[in-house]
Amino acid sequence: MNVLLSYPIFPTSFWSFEKAVQGIGKKAFMPPLCLVTVAALLPQDWNFRLRDRNIEPVTEEDWDWADVVMFSGMIAQKEDYLAQIREAKRRDKPVVVGGPYATSLPNDFINAGADYLVLDEGEYTIGLFVDAFNRGEKSGIFRSKDKPDVTLSPVPRFDLLDMDAYFLMAIQYSRGCPFQCEFCDIIILYGRKPRTKTFSQVEKELDALLELGWKGGIFFVDDNFIGNKRTVKPFLEKLIDWQTNNGYPFSFTTEASIDMAQDDQLLELMAHSKFSTVFIGIETPDTDSLKLTLKHQNNRTPMNESLEKIAKSGLRIMAGFIIGFDDEKKGAGQRVFNFATENAIPGVTFSMLQALPGTALWDRLKASDRLLDDANLNQTTLLNFIPTRPIEDIAEEYVEAFWKLYDPKNYMKRVFDHFMMVGQAEVHRNPELRKKMANKHKTDFDFKGIMFGLKMLAKLGFVRSTRFVFWKYLYRMYRENPGGIGNFLSFAAFMEHFLPYRKMVKKEIEEALKARMDGKVQVMKPMIELSEDNEKDIKWYQAS
Repeated sequence: MNVLLSYPIFPTSFWSFEKAVQGIGKKAFMPPLCLVTVAALLPQDWNFRLRDRNIEPVTEEDWDWADVVMFSGMIAQKEDYLAQIREAKRRDKPVVVGGPYATSLPNDFINAGADYLVLDEGEYTIGLFVDAFNRGEKSGIFRSKDKPDVTLSPVPRFDLLDMDAYFLMAIQYSRGCPFQCEFCDIIILYGRKPRTKTFSQVEKELDALLELGWKGGIFFVDDNFIGNKRTVKPFLEKLIDWQTNNGYPFSFTTEASIDMAQDDQLLELMAHSKFSTVFIGIETPDTDSLKLTLKHQNNRTPMNESLEKIAKSGLRIMAGFIIGFDDEKKGAGQRVFNFATENAIPGVTFSMLQALPGTALWDRLKASDRLLDDANLNQTTLLNFIPTRPIEDIAEEYVEAFWKLYDPKNYMKRVFDHFMMVGQAEVHRNPELRKKMANKHKTDFDFKGIMFGLKMLAKLGFVRSTRFVFWKYLYRMYRENPGGIGNFLSFAAFMEHFLPYRKMVKKEIEEALKARMDGKVQVMKPMIELSEDNEKDIKWYQAS
């Protein structure tokens, strides 16, 4: 049995980092962990061929080779996902689909012609599919209301990946989140009781990546890594031992809730196991909106104090923000910009609120006839429902704030301020700890990385409008926090992605707004053409 595993294209987004990733010779940010896990769950006497369309095309030879084609992906991949199903059916290939998009909106895949819908979590439903397939059944929908014990999950087939193509590798420790945020579909897909793997499972995955020669960072893709605090701290203690015994070969990135700041031991364990970055869902600085959307964990203690504590523990912070909550006051975009600036958050994901299928928000809006269409989790789409204030106002505030967030000087200041805070942590100040946690594994000379670094140095220090502040910040880093220079330069290089991306956000939001307001008098248009390094705030005027 020849199985073609195909991963649909992600549209350009905050997380794609194309320019920065390509600049160091990589093709994509992270691999499709979903499909290498699916491959491990399927019969191992089947033959597998993985094609991640974010790094390579599916060729005619691939199509001819395949006896069956399997897809997985998220709502953000909708366009290419459905298109690839049609391509497979045009070649009369049996099509198997799964993943969060198919699980949330199965009718999209029935209409697209998929033969087998393997929904929910694969540890239970893939076996049901395999049994049906072996019986000769030509179609089917396979579901399970029960949430599987993730200790049943095997080591993913990392050997199917082109390891050199990715900036980060990906592994998973837990599924589920204990909170009840109204807009979040994680608790719908994976439940509110976080389920965790044993350390021995994760250890085997780390060993596998090490054996395959991986030398970069690893993203724990958990939606809330600290969701089960009872198990996560013993896990981290064992992870520190593994890192020590293996020469600290990896650094880790993950997502976690802001209440991690309330546990000093947890922060210390994460820093000492070499977690370098954590993504935190701030959503909004407006406490009333947080209360409305049931994100109570962000209201328990002042967020600015929590963020400072996390940064000073040694963890770099990236944060997500949303605009468009019900009863939101005017000026929400400016408040997001102010909050990110005051708290020195360098990487800020910012998007308009999307009602996701199955969530409490979706149900509430559907009951009041306010839903417009399905969600699309990207920064270039409007709200998919009727908001409580004019969509023109929300769009204007959103684009203006996004533009200002990634104004080169504004961004550079946040990067500098942030790493001056992070540099105060013991793991960065203590010479013995720094020596212990240094990667002992020899790395190859990376010519592309060196050339990209020199190119960035030239752009930031001589070409861009940042040239004066860049040298000032770099000098202060050298004098006050020399250990943070690498982080400072790395995050500064991400500007190569954010500058063109903010242009795309601005353009596509304008077009989407114009389309939605077709036939109405007021249309939002930019007042001036904004070049890549234009330091002026974006301005708008309304014209008929």
